[in-house]
Amino acid sequence: MANENSPLRSSTVAILGTGVWGNALATLARNNGHAVHTWSRRGSVTLADTVIGADVVLSAISMQGVASMATQLKGEGLPTSVILVSATKGLAPETQRTPSQIWQAALPQNPVVVLSGPNLSQEIEQGLPAATVMASHDLQAAERVQEIFASERFRVYTNSDCLGTELGGALKNVIAIAMGVCDGLQLGSNARSALMTRALPELIRVGTHLGGKAETFLGLSGLGDLLATCTSPLSRNYQVGYQLAQGKSLEKILTDLKGTAEGVNTARALVDFASREAIAVPISDQVGRLLDGECSPQEAAAELMARDVKPEVCSIGQ
Repeated sequence: MANENSPLRSSTVAILGTGVWGNALATLARNNGHAVHTWSRRGSVTLADTVIGADVVLSAISMQGVASMATQLKGEGLPTSVILVSATKGLAPETQRTPSQIWQAALPQNPVVVLSGPNLSQEIEQGLPAATVMASHDLQAAERVQEIFASERFRVYTNSDCLGTELGGALKNVIAIAMGVCDGLQLGSNARSALMTRALPELIRVGTHLGGKAETFLGLSGLGDLLATCTSPLSRNYQVGYQLAQGKSLEKILTDLKGTAEGVNTARALVDFASREAIAVPISDQVGRLLDGECSPQEAAAELMARDVKPEVCSIGQ
């Protein structure tokens, strides 16, 4: 059933990617009375047939496929009125570009909206309550997408900080791996709380350096997503860290994992960028070393505890 704020006219939504996240978003739009077409690489429907007549094209594909998909979609001759929605959380390893930056470069005349928040797809599929953010430089586009997906079970907010919203969703996946390690090693609630608290300014340092607003990282797409991803075994990135702490190999974990753990590639992109820009990211550094096989989970945890003592200053620069 559509909620009372649903638009008077139905929209046509094309969703690219039929994983759990894409299917959850398709269900939300259909329940609000909108026509939904879906596309999958393994499906029989062509990309051209999926997007024809669409008012909104939403990408829920993995980070590694965004660039090629943007190129393909560019060749479909989309009208400039079509709104592009990015629901992918990650960074391109080679360029450190976000998904929306890739979409906007390929289709500069189309409005781009970023969908990000504490949205564990399995819970949304179950109809459990959740909230998210639609961010865009085009407020009308963000509000249009807000109306399509908002419901009694899925509260949707808007903001204009497209980059900050997107970076919060991407960077917290790295911290979720660290949190999985913490829990897998049974380091306790004190360690978990300390890790998450120190992680937030780390993310803000990187995010603001790249152009996001500090306050965005304190909202749903920053702190909210961090809390959800770092405290739930439903998080794939958390599972990577947890299983590494149990002694499994990264290759085996990723092979068995249902879906993509974007934090693995994001960690490498983040560490490379932070090193070049001389940004302190001690937690992410240890995650990167762990993923590259340069240390054990126990050694990574010990290294963080062995850092120089200093005053705690509640500033994003510390």
